[in-house]
Amino acid sequence: MVDAVTLENQSHAAAAADAAFRSERKRLFDFIRRRVRTEADAEDILADVFYQLVASYSVSEPIEKMTSWLLTVARNKIIDWYRKRKPESFRQRADESALPLNIEDILFDPGQNPDVLYARSLVWTELADALEDLPDEQRYVFVMHELEGKSFKEIAELTGEPVNTLLSRKRYAVLYLREALQDLYDDFHNV
Repeated sequence: MVDAVTLENQSHAAAAADAAFRSERKRLFDFIRRRVRTEADAEDILADVFYQLVASYSVSEPIEKMTSWLLTVARNKIIDWYRKRKPESFRQRADESALPLNIEDILFDPGQNPDVLYARSLVWTELADALEDLPDEQRYVFVMHELEGKSFKEIAELTGEPVNTLLSRKRYAVLYLREALQDLYDDFHNV
């Protein structure tokens, strides 16, 4: 028998997932799209991420750092997507000389071991957590410039802020992130 508390929790979970979808969809799609070959693949991965959000939100406690959680899940889904794909050999691609090389062809290494994948995952998780601690204005500028590849001029047009203000915000974000990620950096260099 379903009680009123369960229904209320499910309703809250659905509302939170809907709000996350509306506010983070474009940013998340752009993040995924830069890392996969086609728009269709990016849409599939995005759907998987939001499916996991709905499933996780209804089962566990509320997700406190939504953007960080979504980026982590997206990154993991992208890694899973690459693992499932059987990469074509370079020789096969050379026969199709009309097709340009893709970033995926350059960065994909079938010999990557789980340690490398774990280390990459750890760095992304720590970065996402540190980004959540930044003030919104600094996080927005850092994400738009570094992760989404937008120029400061484009960001200025989107926000209406002067370029120098954006440069200052990014500088403060970088200084904070350097300090926040210093232990992780030390761990990697002392191994």
